[in-house]
Amino acid sequence: MDNNILICNDDGINAPGIDALVREVSKIARVSVVAPSIERSAVGHAITLSDPLRVSEFQKEDRWSGYSVSGTPADCIKIAVNELLDERPDIVLSGINLGSNTGINVIYSGTVSAATEGTILGIPSFAISLTTYTNPNFKPAAQFAVKMVKALPDLKLPESTLLNINVPNVADYEDIKGLIITRQGMSPFAEKFEKRIDLKNRAYYWLGGSKAPIKKDNKIDDRAVKENQISITPIQFDLTDYEYMKKLRGKITERSLL
Repeated sequence: MDNNILICNDDGINAPGIDALVREVSKIARVSVVAPSIERSAVGHAITLSDPLRVSEFQKEDRWSGYSVSGTPADCIKIAVNELLDERPDIVLSGINLGSNTGINVIYSGTVSAATEGTILGIPSFAISLTTYTNPNFKPAAQFAVKMVKALPDLKLPESTLLNINVPNVADYEDIKGLIITRQGMSPFAEKFEKRIDLKNRAYYWLGGSKAPIKKDNKIDDRAVKENQISITPIQFDLTDYEYMKKLRGKITERSLL
């Protein structure tokens, strides 16, 4: 067990996805768990600056232990690496998220952001999600995570790159039809706010919606998992549009904006 793995998520330290992941990865590596004390889905890469972080020791029955943190997934990685752990992790692993992190969702995902924070700190990192909200079977995704932990050192990820992995919800690992290296899809959500009235006759709103139709291109993350294939997308936190940057220089020069 040479690898030292830091595991986090955004569904909260009590979530079944992180339990399945820790139990499987612990078979082949030393595992440390530092995760949010409550669900922090869709917080993106937020960090806590205006409140103190509360850290508590956590025991998952008789199976594993770790630390629960009152902050966001990114907070968890920062405080784990800089304060809580005796050794610097070899890999940061975030998941298993309940629900896909594909397309535009990647921007909002706390699960992906935990892996992003690991990458920012110079640690090879990946996020893994199960593409369902109903009747989840985390076992196949956890089994694939083990394969990725073993493979990651040889993949030589660039400094600013992490892997975003989405696994279809299947009954058994053998039901997965393949693995595709994909690009991030751009399908937006058709968002809708549902207005409701509480018991004191005050209005409140609940955000919902559905994803727009997915393009018939299996090189896109959404399409791959829809066809029962694992999607692996290399993503980075450099948001610069380098192609347009060249055009913009010319346009700004032409207009003499200064």
